[in-house]
Amino acid sequence: MAGQHESSDGPEVPPARNPVQGEPPAMARSKLVRGVWIATGLVLVGIGGVGIVVPGLPSTIFFILAAAAFSRSSARLERWLLNLPAVGPLVRDYRAGLGMRRRAKIMATSMIVIAVGLSTGLAIGSWTLRVIVLAAGAVGVAYVSWRVPTRETLDRIAAEGAG
Repeated sequence: MAGQHESSDGPEVPPARNPVQGEPPAMARSKLVRGVWIATGLVLVGIGGVGIVVPGLPSTIFFILAAAAFSRSSARLERWLLNLPAVGPLVRDYRAGLGMRRRAKIMATSMIVIAVGLSTGLAIGSWTLRVIVLAAGAVGVAYVSWRVPTRETLDRIAAEGAG
């Protein structure tokens, strides 16, 4: 089975690590399930590509999710995504737990605030939907602000530990 996987997808890539459990995700055994993961990954890459050119639409998170989908379905597609010049380093940094640069965090939270503000102020008429979008935006800002490590802080801590 492993030989078939290597011949169809090329050489193995180091598997993604789940930061919580520390274990790589399992490659789906069923061809149908692998096909669903591949399709999901390709859709996520497409959305991420749109996010690169559309202001307010995030892109990196979609590439991270696509890499996770590919890690469960196709080592070749995972390797392709991780080797994309503009995207690969961001996904690899996320997987390594290196966090986001301060400027990127500020930009991400700003875009969330702007997108939620425009959506709730101009595009959404229902108060119920406005509250849901505002709550989702607040969760997004809180997550990026407090749960995603800041790269410069991690770099400083590493430098202090080495010195």
